[in-house]
Amino acid sequence: MSRRRREPTWLTVTQAMVLHAETLGLFGGKSGLRDKGLLESAIARPQQIFGYEEDVSLFDLAAGYCYGLCRNHPFVDGNKRTGVLLIRAFLFMNGFSFVPVEAETVTMIEMVASDEITEASLSEWIEQSSKKRGSKKR
Repeated sequence: MSRRRREPTWLTVTQAMVLHAETLGLFGGKSGLRDKGLLESAIARPQQIFGYEEDVSLFDLAAGYCYGLCRNHPFVDGNKRTGVLLIRAFLFMNGFSFVPVEAETVTMIEMVASDEITEASLSEWIEQSSKKRGSKKR
């Protein structure tokens, strides 16, 4: 995938909170925000990456959202599930569908949360698990 410099459509803290509420509604868990500053930091992370790194892809930025959220752990519960939804929403807003194998998703996100995988490796997996919307190719 070629690298880009066109500014993507970004997620907001409000959108992250809505996605978090949706995941709790679907899968259960305790509601609550442990630390708003940690959430804001996680949501700002991809914009910082975009601003300071020249060779960056949408998949790097999607990884930044998930990595930041899973590592910062701003919510009481549902951080990993919300991290996956952030990937999906960000890529969708920017013309891609995130279509991972469910079993791989569980493994990858657990590895992110336990610091067993790099952000770059997460980005590679996201790219392999995504397709341009409207294309049949994965």
